[in-house]
Amino acid sequence: MRRRSFLYRFLVFLIVLPTTGCLFHTHSVQEKLWKEPLLESSQQGLISEINGQADRIHSLQATVDIDASAGGVKKGQVTDYKEIRGYVLARKPAMLHMIGLMPFVRTTAFDMVSNGQTFELWIPPKNRFVMGNNKVQAKNPDKPMENIRPNNIYDALFINKIEPPEVAVLENSQMVLHDNKHHTVLQDDYELLVIRMINDRDARLSRKIVFSRIDLRPTQQFIYNDQGQLITEAQYADYKQYGDIVFPSRMEIFLPQEEYDFKMNVLKLELNKHLTDDQFTLAQPPGAEVVHLDHPQASSNSARSPIMEVKN
Repeated sequence: MRRRSFLYRFLVFLIVLPTTGCLFHTHSVQEKLWKEPLLESSQQGLISEINGQADRIHSLQATVDIDASAGGVKKGQVTDYKEIRGYVLARKPAMLHMIGLMPFVRTTAFDMVSNGQTFELWIPPKNRFVMGNNKVQAKNPDKPMENIRPNNIYDALFINKIEPPEVAVLENSQMVLHDNKHHTVLQDDYELLVIRMINDRDARLSRKIVFSRIDLRPTQQFIYNDQGQLITEAQYADYKQYGDIVFPSRMEIFLPQEEYDFKMNVLKLELNKHLTDDQFTLAQPPGAEVVHLDHPQASSNSARSPIMEVKN
């Protein structure tokens, strides 16, 4: 009897509720579909475009302006680094040299080099020279620059070929845009899910490459480690002609594990210029604190200087 009385009162509540207008509110949502003509391609067509571009580019030499930020939820704060002038050298198969200069005074903020296997990082404002294997991780939120590995930057600059043991699967998806009236606009895109085959039964998600259907060029690349964690997210925009090659002039490289973000605007770019091995070496500065990440207990120090941040 008690249950019947409760059910009766509940039904009356449901009948009366829509007339009150006090608990529920309905509002319109304006969502548009992209109306301009879009280009079409196939899975093999997109793979061929990625592989063809990879075959055309062997080296890169660029002058860039960098806006960077370090920190996030893990650190509890974000520090912005503005107006850093940068110089980037990259040569296949996996060599990188990247220099950042302080805002205004243009002294060296960092100098990072990798031969594909090991790296060296010189941070003059902290008088630290860090070296180690690219695979060695140093999760220190107080030293964000030391957590970055050159191969993360390299893999974002060059979209690597899709070839065995990788296979790709095409997904027809949509990207969300916003027009000048703040309306949500859905635009169809293509996404290549790149799977790395471990053996006949095991596979790992290796990358995801997103293509705009306006020009069929990559707009994003997501790179994952063997545990399925996102380690690098890259965005590409404002493609320009450099010689006979089209390349993005604006890039953003986000490293979620390190909570570090680079926004790079290309000022000058030379592709396929001859780069020597000497351009990918970095001598240990005298008097610097040397940190061997492969053997932390063996680290040595001398002549420490006060810690400085590259802030604007």
